Amino acid sequence: MARRPQPQNGEQEREKSRRVGALRGLAPFLRPYRGLVVLALLALTLTATVSLMLPMAVRRVIDNFGTKSEALLDRYFLVALGFAALLAVGTALRYMLVTRLGERVVADIRKAVFDRVIGLSPAFFENIMTGEVLSRITTDTTVIQSVIGSSVSIALRNILLFLGGLVLMLYTSAKLTLLVLLIVPLVIVPILVLGRRLRKLSRENQDWIAESSGNASEALLSVQTVQAFTNEARARATFGRVTDLSLLAAMRRINTRALLTMIVIFLIFTGVVVVLWIGARDVRAGGMSVGVLVQFVIYSVMVAGAVGALSEIWSELQRAAGATERLVELLQSHDDITDPAQPAALPDAVRGEITFDGVSFHYPSRPGISALDGIDLTIRPGETVALVGPSGAGKTTIIQMLLRFYDPQAGRVLLDGVALPDMARDGFRRHIALVPQDPVIFADSARENIRFGRLQATDAEVEAAARAAAAHDFIAALPEGYESPLGERGVMLSGGQKQRIAIARAILRDAPVLLLDEATSALDAESERLVQQAVDELAQTRTTIIVAHRLATVKKADRIIVMEDGRIVAQGKHDDLVAQGGLYARLARLQFTHGAAAE
Repeated sequence: MARRPQPQNGEQEREKSRRVGALRGLAPFLRPYRGLVVLALLALTLTATVSLMLPMAVRRVIDNFGTKSEALLDRYFLVALGFAALLAVGTALRYMLVTRLGERVVADIRKAVFDRVIGLSPAFFENIMTGEVLSRITTDTTVIQSVIGSSVSIALRNILLFLGGLVLMLYTSAKLTLLVLLIVPLVIVPILVLGRRLRKLSRENQDWIAESSGNASEALLSVQTVQAFTNEARARATFGRVTDLSLLAAMRRINTRALLTMIVIFLIFTGVVVVLWIGARDVRAGGMSVGVLVQFVIYSVMVAGAVGALSEIWSELQRAAGATERLVELLQSHDDITDPAQPAALPDAVRGEITFDGVSFHYPSRPGISALDGIDLTIRPGETVALVGPSGAGKTTIIQMLLRFYDPQAGRVLLDGVALPDMARDGFRRHIALVPQDPVIFADSARENIRFGRLQATDAEVEAAARAAAAHDFIAALPEGYESPLGERGVMLSGGQKQRIAIARAILRDAPVLLLDEATSALDAESERLVQQAVDELAQTRTTIIVAHRLATVKKADRIIVMEDGRIVAQGKHDDLVAQGGLYARLARLQFTHGAAAE
């Protein structure tokens, strides 16, 4: 069943006080384009001023329509034509400037949000779906683009028309203006009452859109699993339900906005009709000229139109305020994994000594379960260490701690005697090569997927790494060889081929520390033999940590660390551990006995 999006990071407390003032969060992105903003405001002021002057020209034309001087009448018409030309030029300039401003600001916001999110630790993504983050980067920024590139300038223009028109209405006829002002409270009340509901509905609508995007992203990224278990109908039903809920929220927002627009326009134009009726009686009585009445009516329509437009734009501004707040939340999201202000540096020649000093850790999403419990471990430079044990023993967590994806709740992790939190993350990670259990393949060519390990590598170095990982032959057999696109998440490759690409990437990185998390688990016997030879040769000159369930792949390790329930329960050479009995001997007996039986 689709879940209702829950407010995060104190949103429930902020919901009561959310205002269009949240748009202030856009100020840092507008600041670099101050010149563009000033030019846009000047163009906007020009168009508003010309619009306010046009009724005066109309009044002159009407009141002098019966004049005997054709030259005077021609002059009035030429002035009116000149105003129209100025209005056209000013409007075009305003559109061009604010649209450019919107495009630039939104591009900067998208880059800033992505730059922030791509560096956040995995703990952040335990509490938010990737699809929701993408929704914020795309859907929310589109809302902001619409507002900056259109709504804000229209709102400012209508404010100028409202204020200027009101002043000129007073100048034209104070009596009729006071009658119009009596209607203002009737217009403001529905704007305030329904505006609060619009804020809530706008936020709800955006939350459901994000939920829908997250649901779709999760299903599509796991499409083979969904299809293998014939759960397409369930995936369709879940996505359809969430999308329908998003649609219902949008319908409620649209209906509320339509009701607000209807009430405001009806009240405003009812007032205009009443005022026009009174003004017409004054004209008949000789109290004002027809030109003055027409001028007043035009200003009244301008003011009424400005108020009506503002009532519509107000809801757009509220929607953009919600979107801005969601994006600012990402930009200001707290992350426990940060770099120090003055990071320590590793020596130029990294030896690869790794130390776990009393490390205890639990994942943020599972605070009651210890993933590591008092780990004390020192790995000498150039040593090959294998981590074995049942699933959930903490083997992969050791690798995640070494990459500082998380920080321990107790103890320290050190590289060459320097604690990881004392260094910049990219400062020590560049000395580590990783082959993960689930290899990541990008929607790029085979060559660029391998080159991801070291972006400056030459084509020859890329191909040498592929040969060492036993990947060259299948890559060369692809339609375009090394330039063949591998599809999203490597959909064109088998599981074993993906792992060989990932191993080639690690070989190319040529780092002093090599981490292999079930690196050969998806390989066939021949490929595993070839890759194992490459790994053995690679491990001779660097510190290597191997996570493995298949004990046959780690028998040659310098040391085998046996883990259970987040603790080290034994360590030593293969033969010594078998002789000691215990967990390792039991695992070896199961695997090797079954393997011999299978043969």
